[in-house]
Amino acid sequence: MNVFEAVKQSVTTRQAAELYGIRVNRAGKTNCPFHNDRTPSMKVDKRFHCFGCGADGDVIDFTAQLYGLDAKSAAEKLAADFQIPYAHHKRKELVKKPVKKKSEEQMYRELETWCFKVLSDYFHLLRYWERAYAPKPEDETWHPLFVEALQKKDHIEYLLDVLLYDSIGERAALIEDYGKEVMKLERRLSESGTGAERKIEDAGREPALPSHRGSQRTSGSER
Repeated sequence: MNVFEAVKQSVTTRQAAELYGIRVNRAGKTNCPFHNDRTPSMKVDKRFHCFGCGADGDVIDFTAQLYGLDAKSAAEKLAADFQIPYAHHKRKELVKKPVKKKSEEQMYRELETWCFKVLSDYFHLLRYWERAYAPKPEDETWHPLFVEALQKKDHIEYLLDVLLYDSIGERAALIEDYGKEVMKLERRLSESGTGAERKIEDAGREPALPSHRGSQRTSGSER
């Protein structure tokens, strides 16, 4: 039982008024304490009602108006003054769940996944640039994106090959050696804007990686 229920079941407004020094006559009437009342115009029993100012309510409302309290504070005052037991509902403290730390293996797996995705996206973009900006016979100079594709595609191909087929030790060594380079490539992809995503998607309709591992190993001499 909460404090409101306990008080309302245990104390009448008349009992509270008399405890707090307000005289009530035999007819259950008293001078209203809420306005300048010269003749008893308030009826107090289980509830109270003033026929002069219209004040009305139960014992908690009466105590709240009498002492300028909110309803809960008035109910708690009545419970204390009349020694009324009630159930105290304390707010449950939120127990913070311990944050589960990722293991070194989990962190490595996430790093490897990120590294592969960036390299794969860049590889597809290079293949698109190689087709889209291939020079025509009448071109005097090659487009810089076509040149970048020629310069970088074999190297990126080799790095992807390692991540796909080599041992975990070799993959970890690659990530350590080329981590900064992959971060630069991620920024490069970002600088290419949203149009690059469509280009990557279009390029990805072709086989993602070459099927001849030997040719990839030849390009790996760049390491």
